[in-house]
Amino acid sequence: MKLITGLGNPGQKYDRTKHNTGFMALDNYLDKNNLTLNKDKFDGLWTKEKINGEDVIFLEPQTYMNDSGKSIAQVANFFKIDPKDILVIQDDMDMPIGKIRIRANGKSGGHNGIKSIMACLGTNNFNRLKIGIKHPENETVVSWVLTPFNADQQKLMDAAFTTSEDIIDDFISGKDAQYLMNRYN
Repeated sequence: MKLITGLGNPGQKYDRTKHNTGFMALDNYLDKNNLTLNKDKFDGLWTKEKINGEDVIFLEPQTYMNDSGKSIAQVANFFKIDPKDILVIQDDMDMPIGKIRIRANGKSGGHNGIKSIMACLGTNNFNRLKIGIKHPENETVVSWVLTPFNADQQKLMDAAFTTSEDIIDDFISGKDAQYLMNRYN
C-alpha cells in the first residue's frame, strides 16, 4: 500500500498560494485521473483507490501546514503503511520556481510541514517530491508563500505538475527512490 500526500493549508484563503503547491500537484494528478478526495477522516481529506493492482491512499491534511504530520501519521498507522511507501509532495523555497527534486530522506530544510511529519512518524525516511517556489527577493517569507503565482510562474508550475504526474505513477508502480532521483533530479 502507498500513501501519497500533498502539503498545504486548508480553506479558500490559502487556495492557489505558493505554500499549497503540494495540494495543487496532488489535485492536478487526481483531476487527470478522474479521482476525488471523498472521505473526511484522520484530520484530512482522502480517498483509497486501486491503481494497477496497488492500493493507494491520496491525502490532503486539513491540519494546516505546521501540523501535517498529525494527519499523515494517523493514516500511516491505521493502514500500517511503511514510511518508505509514503510520498510527500511539498513546496521548496531553496529551488527555482517549478524545479523538481526527489529525496528519499533527509532533514526538513526548515520546512515546518516536513518537521511535523518527521516528529509524528518518528523518522526522516520517507520520500519527498519537492517543487521549487523560489526564495522571496523583496518580501517576507510569510508574505511570499501565502500569495499566488503570477502568470509566468504558473506556466512553470503547470509543467512541474505534469512531470509530477509521471513521478506519482512511477512511485505507485513500485519504482524506488533511487530510480526516481536518477530519472527526475
